[in-house]
Amino acid sequence: MANEEDDPVVQEIDVYLAKSLAEKLYLFQYPVRPASMTYDDIPHLSAKIKPKQQKVELEMAIDTLNPNYCRSKGEQIALNVDGTCSDETSTYSSKLMDKQTFCSSQTTSNTSRYAAALYRQGELHLTPLHGILQLRPSFSYLDKADAKHREREAANEAGDSSQDEAEEDVKQITVRFSRPESEQARQRRVQSYEFLQKKHAEEPWVHLHYYGLRDSRSEHERQYLLCQGSSGAENTELIKSPSEYLMMLMPPSQEEEKEKPVAPSNVLSMAQLRTLPLADQIRILMKNVKVMPFANLMSLLGPSVDSVAVLRGIQKVAMLVQGNWVVKSDILYPKDSSSPHSGVLAEVLCRGRDFVMWKFTQSRWVVRKEVATVTKLCAEDVKDFLEHMAVVRINKGWEFLLPYDGEFIKKHPDVVQRQHMLWTGIQAKLEKVYNLAKETMPKKPDGQSGPAGLVSGDQRVQVAKSKAQQNHALLDRELQRRKEQLRASEILPGVRVKEEPLSEEGEEEEEREAEEAEEPMDTSLSSLPGRLANGLPAGADSFNGHPPPGCANTPVAQELWAFVRATFQRQIVLTLSELKRLFNLHLAGLPPGHLLFSGISDRMLQDTVLAAGCKQILVPFPPQTAASPDEQKVFALWDSGDMSDQHRQVLLEIFSKNYRVRRNLIQSRLTQECGEDLSKQEVDKVLKDCCVSYGGMWYLKGTVQS
Repeated sequence: MANEEDDPVVQEIDVYLAKSLAEKLYLFQYPVRPASMTYDDIPHLSAKIKPKQQKVELEMAIDTLNPNYCRSKGEQIALNVDGTCSDETSTYSSKLMDKQTFCSSQTTSNTSRYAAALYRQGELHLTPLHGILQLRPSFSYLDKADAKHREREAANEAGDSSQDEAEEDVKQITVRFSRPESEQARQRRVQSYEFLQKKHAEEPWVHLHYYGLRDSRSEHERQYLLCQGSSGAENTELIKSPSEYLMMLMPPSQEEEKEKPVAPSNVLSMAQLRTLPLADQIRILMKNVKVMPFANLMSLLGPSVDSVAVLRGIQKVAMLVQGNWVVKSDILYPKDSSSPHSGVLAEVLCRGRDFVMWKFTQSRWVVRKEVATVTKLCAEDVKDFLEHMAVVRINKGWEFLLPYDGEFIKKHPDVVQRQHMLWTGIQAKLEKVYNLAKETMPKKPDGQSGPAGLVSGDQRVQVAKSKAQQNHALLDRELQRRKEQLRASEILPGVRVKEEPLSEEGEEEEEREAEEAEEPMDTSLSSLPGRLANGLPAGADSFNGHPPPGCANTPVAQELWAFVRATFQRQIVLTLSELKRLFNLHLAGLPPGHLLFSGISDRMLQDTVLAAGCKQILVPFPPQTAASPDEQKVFALWDSGDMSDQHRQVLLEIFSKNYRVRRNLIQSRLTQECGEDLSKQEVDKVLKDCCVSYGGMWYLKGTVQS
């Protein structure tokens, strides 16, 4: 209060808002010049503007008679730009640099808080500015001088070449036809920097007339800076409350509002996130985190949030995988989006990512090669899917990112049941789209807290082994009974001895344990008529998956031998798992009732492989390998009858002692064993037949786990 009394109000000035030039008034900021010189004193030769871009070019004369002007330098610049000849296209017609061009650039895109003020007769008249432009010297004449220099050099080189050729040599040209442009490609092209620059260049220049400060037209236009109405009717904007008037003087910056993020990022605080509705909070968090336990989600949302409401919201944007929540695919890939790697539509991406999520509901491990084979998507897209929810482990594959959340499963069985029904529907859709064979969900052992279908391969093997050991006596009795059946069938062909089990329950138990003890290879095709689920025709007796004794020369054995021999002639090295896959593909192309549908067991297939001139290579897999037992059984053709047999045998002996080997070791060992220096082509042929390269090391085919 004391300071206000010491500083009394001396004068009150009326403020008026003039609008006549509100949409036309620009402020030009020129480069700094001596105080004794003003730009109004310099003749303006021409001026032009591009209204949409608010771009201005002014051409001003240079005082060549000024003692500070270097005439020789001006002549040299004019000579470099225009050359020796002068015509209408010359930049400097006087052969002297006598003018300079200024180009404008915007200082700010928001000029709503700037105004031009004119004080006259105790009144302050304000006119809002439409734009503020800074004028800087343009050196485009240097680009023109460089172009002239290149033209002269090209002309000199052409003059030195031979002039005897009357016509140019015939050159081959390539004709290309542009394909129809998609909507996504058109949008990307419209938003590109080159397209925007081209649009800016296409805007025509509007030529202006420059009037000096003391010109009568300038004086007339200057009157529009004064408020025309003497009454207060035109100045209703100034009749505001103090808060509204302050808002008009200092409006919120539009640039700052545009820069505010709409999703959580490094600059979005949790306080800002919690101002959004609960559904938006859950959606934004899941879209950015992608995989999250329910307990972590509740801690991020705050203690005051109702868990029931969160459960309802999370099921709209995420799916339950191993007790954790994984964001839905359509949240990450909206309907009109596409892959940044391959351009695949969002619908295909969502289907592929759903397949990966579904695989993780079955096991903690997924192999990328399998996903790529089924979904037919590029490696980059598949890698993106896996990185959303898994972490890669060397020699094992991709493991689910978070541990199994058994606490949530026990606490919310209704949610688990609902999610299980959703996954059942997704599984049916995936089987139809990808032509997958229906996989039976493994039953959950007693006392296991995991959801239905979440049983690891190791657990299944342990359960099968324990049951087989407990029922060893039952298996022995079953084997004796089948041998007696076999002897009876040999004595009386076509007659089978039927033995009734002690009880119906005992028979079922014996059959179940026998199947678990040795499961025959599944060669079934559900679409083929007249076959059982295990690939046997109706009424056939598989003898527990083995052919009857003495049938080595039967047509079935000969047909199987021919398939195995032909397959190894092409592949050289195969794992048992890959051989079974190829055999199933071979069966799919055979007509109904073929001999090979009589039931082929794993033991029979392996015996045939060994009888076909192949050997099993005991590859020393690392202890932490994720390869299945069938993938660890590696067979190779030992004698194929060509010149490379000796080289391949040496290579296979190397891999019987090493899981992976460097090329230089292979080449030195081949040279040592064969007693001659092998050429690079010969070594490449042997490696191509038997091995694959990965990470600078060589592995036998089928033994590398991604």
